Parts: sequence; C-alpha cells; structure tokens
Amino acid sequence: METDGRRMCELLVGLGEVDLVGVEELSGDRLRVTIRSRGPRPVCGECGGRVWSKGDRLVRLVDLPAFGRPVRLRWHKRRWVCPRPTCAVGSFAEQDLSVAPERALLTSRAGRWATAQVGRFGRTVSEVAEELGCDWHTVNKEVTRWGDALLEADTSRFGAVEAVGVDETLFWRKGRWKKKQWCTSVVDVGGRQLLDIVPGRTAESAASWFRSQPPGWCEAIRWAVLDMSGPYQVAYDRVLPHAYQVADPFHVVRLANRCVDLVRRRVQNETLGHRGRKRDPLYRIRRLLIMASERLDDRGEKRIQGLLRAGDPYGEVRDAWYAKESVRDIYQIGDPNLAAEFTHRLSGDLQDRSLPPEVNSLGRTIARWATQIANWHHSAVTNGPTEGLNNLIKRIKRAAFGFRNFANYRIRALLYAGKPNWTLLATITPP
Repeated sequence: METDGRRMCELLVGLGEVDLVGVEELSGDRLRVTIRSRGPRPVCGECGGRVWSKGDRLVRLVDLPAFGRPVRLRWHKRRWVCPRPTCAVGSFAEQDLSVAPERALLTSRAGRWATAQVGRFGRTVSEVAEELGCDWHTVNKEVTRWGDALLEADTSRFGAVEAVGVDETLFWRKGRWKKKQWCTSVVDVGGRQLLDIVPGRTAESAASWFRSQPPGWCEAIRWAVLDMSGPYQVAYDRVLPHAYQVADPFHVVRLANRCVDLVRRRVQNETLGHRGRKRDPLYRIRRLLIMASERLDDRGEKRIQGLLRAGDPYGEVRDAWYAKESVRDIYQIGDPNLAAEFTHRLSGDLQDRSLPPEVNSLGRTIARWATQIANWHHSAVTNGPTEGLNNLIKRIKRAAFGFRNFANYRIRALLYAGKPNWTLLATITPP
C-alpha cells in the first residue's frame, strides 16, 4: 500500500513519468490538474548532440473525468534548442504519447475512451462531450482522428471475401429543395461486415471503390449480390466480370407484390371511380393479396375468392395474384437447373398479351434478370446482411439527428458496423 501523499496523487492521475505540480478546483465542479514531465534530457534528432533548455510551453487538454468531475489537464511541455549553428533542427518541444499526441485536444486516454464510446457503443458526440465537460467539436475532431488511425492500422479488418453486396442509403437532403444525397454501402455478405461507404449511388461510384482494392482481392469474389439495380449491375460488369451476379430474393418477390398492388389500384379506379375505401372489396383484401399463400388459412382463402368475385369483374387482379405466387415458386425449387428453366419459361408466360400490362412489365423485368435470379439457387446468398447493416447505419444517423459531413458519417458508420479490431486502439497513436 502506498502511503506517500505525492506518490498517491501521481497514482490517481495515472500519467506515467510526470510530476504532479498541483490540483485546482474550478467553477462548475471542475478540476484542473497541472503536470510537468520528468524524463531525461533528450538529444538532437538531427546531429545527436546535447540540447539546451528553452523553457516550457503550457498545453491545455481535456482529460477523463475524475470521481464524476470534469478534468482539465495543464501540461508544462519542455522546449529544447540545439546550440549548433549548422544544425537544421533549431528548437523543438518534447513529445510524450502517454499524455497526448501532437496537436491533440484530448489526452491519449480521453481520446481512446471517447472513440470507443462514440464508435463502438454508438453514443452521441454531444453525450460524450457533456460528460467530458467540453464542446461537441472538440470530441468530434478527436473521434475522427483516432477512428481514422484505428481503421488505418487495422490492415486485416477484412480479408478475402467470397460474396459481396452493395445497396444505397440516403445520406441527407441538401439545400432548400431537400435534394436527396445518396451513398453506397459495400458489404461482405458472408461475414456480415460493412467494408466501406462511398458517396453516390451511380455505377462509377461503386466501381471506383472496387478499383481501389488489390486485384487479387477482387478476383477472389465469387458472388456479387444486388437488388436489381441497373447502376450496380453496370458496376459489377465493369470491375467484377468474373463474379456471378445474384438478384436478392426479397426484392424479386417485392417486385411481384408491387405488381399485384398496382393492378388492384387500377381496377379499383376503373370499376368504382375512386381510390380504395374501407368497404370496397379489393381494398379489404389488399394485405391478403400480398401475403404468402402458405400463410393463408381457409378463412383467408375464402375471403380472397369471394371479394375478388365482387370487385374484380375481368379477373385482372386474380391474374396478378397468380403471377405473384408463380414468382414466389421460383424459390421453392431445389434443383438449380430446373429453377433456371422455370424462371425463363415464367418470364415468357407473364408477357402474354391476355394478361394485365403490369404483369407483362413484371415478365419483362424477370426476363432481363433471369440469370441473376436463377443464380440464387447456386449461391444461396442474399442482400439481407446488407439491409441489416444499413439499419445499423440508420441507427447512428438517428442518434446523431442526421449528418451533413460525409467524412463524419463514414467514420462513425465504419466504427460501429465495420467490425474494427478494438484491441488495437490501445496500441496506436494518430498522426
């Protein structure tokens, strides 16, 4: 047990080889701790000779709270000068990374703690700033600085990827007219990990990210998952021509459900002259029509059949409903070759002129994406992990009440959903 008063104070401060000069109590229940380094006299980094003292410079830093009270750290940073006229170094200040890196606003331990709180646990910057007793900008600058250093140091954050997925997320609405600004999430579908976020949702924005990766890494990708997006298909064609593209099953079935809904709305307007009302036959079964057929009980089946007879005089909604169920049947087939043949035949059948125009449009879409749809039976990969990680990104957006700075948005999302190696945080120092 330590009984020396000075040594006990140094242990409580916990900053290593420093002298505790004093502690003051400030207004607002804050503490101010003053320290001075006590390390040996350094040598000139250029010529290796002895240096002379040039006094000290007072550096003010935000430190971790002590016993629930915000702390400000004052560090008397020693300055040195090389006396040799021919030496190009001149004067320099000492550096002690255990206290704080150069040009820091927070101490090293406070910067690491704030980065973990905001990045790993998803706390807001304002909450952490209030706990430290400083402003938002101070904490955000240090979180970005330490977070960038962590991601840079974590060279093995993601290794070989077999299946990759891309999807767009809304970044923010810009300007007076709230123009939507989008970004693209790149995800390791198999590892359920956010790899990166790039601005824009064009083919070039996604393709440029893949071009920036090592060629060997891209060549190892076997499956490229997408949600039937034309720009992302072009991006895959450009940079991953060897990978098999897979259309996400959820989006395929959602497209069929939308077809049913469009036909139901059109028939509703044509027969009754108004949008759906709660007593209208087709409106009353709007949810049953897009429900999976195996989830319908006898009562639901009879309800659909009866109300279709009442509100669908030409059987167009019924045709769309059958078409939707036929699309769902693609994913009930176990044999990949049989599924591919079924998909190609179905796309042709749905383009029959006797069917509603919305069903014909669905058939043409399936025909364009038939290969990608059938590839699911070989890979069994989906964009579900991508959508799940987008939900994590949206959680960060909600906590922050939105973002306007893309760099802040990217670093926060990668720290929260990118699975960095947090054990490296204690070993790194930001530049």
